[in-house]
Amino acid sequence: MRILNASGCLDALAAPEVARQLDGFVTKTVTPLPREGSAPPRIAETAHGMLNAIGLANPGRERFLADHLPRLRELGIPLWVSVGGFCAADYAETCSLLSGIEAIELNLSCPNVDEAADSAAEIVSACRRATELPLYAKLSAAHPDVAEVARAAAAAGADGLSLINTLRGTALGRQLHPVLARGSGGLSGPALKPVALHTVSVCHEATGLPIVGMGGIETGRDALEFAACGARDVALGTVLFADPGAPARVRAELPAACAEAGVATSDDARALAKSPETERKVPA
Repeated sequence: MRILNASGCLDALAAPEVARQLDGFVTKTVTPLPREGSAPPRIAETAHGMLNAIGLANPGRERFLADHLPRLRELGIPLWVSVGGFCAADYAETCSLLSGIEAIELNLSCPNVDEAADSAAEIVSACRRATELPLYAKLSAAHPDVAEVARAAAAAGADGLSLINTLRGTALGRQLHPVLARGSGGLSGPALKPVALHTVSVCHEATGLPIVGMGGIETGRDALEFAACGARDVALGTVLFADPGAPARVRAELPAACAEAGVATSDDARALAKSPETERKVPA
């Protein structure tokens, strides 16, 4: 089991010692043009997690390729580049310019910007034609049948899935106004974990693709539960803000978690948690 970061939850150039604990670093989402993102405030704590409305703030494709990517390569760890856009051509053009990296994560589900007009399958298909690099489709559990979206992404050429992205939520301040300037944002943290486990389970059953599971992972036991639902790898997100040593700690906790669960390794636990619901192939 590899331990990655969830896109947007770690600045590897500002905290290289944290990034080097990972088995791979996932960049912030890169869009064709620079984006300032949402107006502040754009982060709010909640009782069981965090809301963010960053809005895909990033330097844009040209500057990322010329400046950020070369500096990230100097870290000496496998790199995943998260790619975003507002139509299939946006995604595909960025993918065509990438090389020498571990994988591309297609951000198909950011809750803080308008979604691309093209479907997930159309975007994956366009990117598949543009690159031979591994493509991981990052999906949202907010879709009424995320397993069907996963099937479509697989049929279009996705090599794997990243599950799940944040879910839209709102937090109110003392005067009962939204805390975030945008009004709503993406919910991450422990509250997301049961939803993420279910989504990983049904999408694994639907596609059999390799899955990077994420959503509320804080411990080795959490990571093992994602493996039991079908994830091959995991990504840490919100926990990194409170515990920069989480990647090494979670990795160190995994053997004890496996022993307690009666399995030798996380690979031996994969898909043990298949439920009667997924066996009946009930949609997500």
